Amino acid sequence: MTLAATTELAAATNEHLANLSNTLIYSAMAVYTLAFFAYITEWIFGSRSKIGRTAAALTEGADGKAKVPAVTVKKGGSTAVLERPKVVVRAAAGQRDVPDGPGAHGGDEQGDLYGRIAVSLTVLAFLIELAGVIARAASVERAPWGNMYEFNITFSTVAVGVYLTLLALRKNVRWLGLFLITSVLLDLGIAVTVLYTASDQLVPALHSYWLYIHVSTAILCGAVFYVGAVSTILYLFKDSYENKLASGGKPGSFATSFLERLPASASLDKFSYRVNAAVFPLWTFTIIAGAIWAGDAWGRYWGWDPKETWAFITWVAYACYLHARATAGWKGRKAAYLALLAFGCWLFNYYGVNIFVSGKHSYAGV
Repeated sequence: MTLAATTELAAATNEHLANLSNTLIYSAMAVYTLAFFAYITEWIFGSRSKIGRTAAALTEGADGKAKVPAVTVKKGGSTAVLERPKVVVRAAAGQRDVPDGPGAHGGDEQGDLYGRIAVSLTVLAFLIELAGVIARAASVERAPWGNMYEFNITFSTVAVGVYLTLLALRKNVRWLGLFLITSVLLDLGIAVTVLYTASDQLVPALHSYWLYIHVSTAILCGAVFYVGAVSTILYLFKDSYENKLASGGKPGSFATSFLERLPASASLDKFSYRVNAAVFPLWTFTIIAGAIWAGDAWGRYWGWDPKETWAFITWVAYACYLHARATAGWKGRKAAYLALLAFGCWLFNYYGVNIFVSGKHSYAGV
């Protein structure tokens, strides 16, 4: 076979793999859409559940502890009254003694069934999208992180992977599914319409093994930061809801039905803090790895390029959040606002800098 024929065959193979990748990404979007409707159905059935409403109806007894209602069980024509097991509360010291909600399904069996179907569809969509990312990598014969389209499809894959990993570790995070899948669909929609870039080779500066180290860690950090941001937003809503109840107010029926099924605000606050704190050292390593790569590619480790500057700003913002969160006076809502500001810096570092600001990191491809 001649060199020209070999080259033509390789080009045809790469084009086929690129088309396969596109097909798989669209297929993943279709399955994610089914999962989205399954999560919606879980929340709908949960809103009709008496168990879900009862979970938020726990009132404070004379001893200052939560009053736990008894359970009435009918069996064989007779009625027995059993004491409900003690609710395990994960609120931090000095905070309200509020139990975690029952979850999106609200204790409803049909709601729980749809929730499990939603998770199964999420797993299927994740595997299809992962196959699409691998096919894209094979079509360009490199890591699929050379432009914003490739970064987006990889980022959403990793974000779903983080969520599924937490579920596999038996963490109470199924309430996150609806919000995650909604944003994943938006992310993929933007990727295939606005950010799509045909398969191509890397610019010379990206031809380095540091691409696999620096960009992969950046994607993982972004996915975990996203999970932390969603839980932080939900914490703010749940905290306002609990404050209103504590002050004698009466939230609306929709807010009551929705928020009572989430974990307690203290649990959400603790969860968001832990995920952000866990990934912060990796974000530090990401910046250091990028500096080393810059030294290899451009002969200087730091040049205050817009991407480098905003990566450092993001690092400072998360460092301030973690420091404030560890200080007693900044726990709760104040620290939560800092966490959202830090994630906003991360988002601007990715979208804003890549699209609107010119620099050595201008690899958006759009």
